[in-house]
Amino acid sequence: MQNESPAKHRILVVEDEAAIQQVLCFFLEHNGFATQAAYNGQEAINLIPQFRPHLIILDLVMRPVSGWDVLHWLHSHQTNPPIPVLVLSALVNLSEQLQGIEEGAIEYITKPTQPSIIVERVRTILSLTAEQRLMLQHKRLEERRKMLERLRANPSDRLT
Repeated sequence: MQNESPAKHRILVVEDEAAIQQVLCFFLEHNGFATQAAYNGQEAINLIPQFRPHLIILDLVMRPVSGWDVLHWLHSHQTNPPIPVLVLSALVNLSEQLQGIEEGAIEYITKPTQPSIIVERVRTILSLTAEQRLMLQHKRLEERRKMLERLRANPSDRLT
């Protein structure tokens, strides 16, 4: 099973906070992945065609080009199979999470979170076929839609 080594998998880490970016790259490289870092969406868009990542870890709130812009760019420059995107964002609102998945992310993790959890999620996503990734994305959409519906129906359930 040496051919299944994650070392061949390239991960693009798009994060404007240097400390988070460095920790993510360190953990991913320590687990056998090749990484490339970008500090904003424009840098990511410039790197994607050359680096050809197998997966993108994407922050959403960056300037001058946001992670939302990267999701839109990926949608209009679709590869086959599509590059899976794991959003890692401080945006914790369910409607923002739903929007992130609707706009192409396969997974949405809120900050802060343990790097080991991100590494495991990356491994899981990369182990799936394109069809399985699409099914996972639909499952995540349904989960968030149901949570939003439940919260709208019962506002007292909100954790504030």
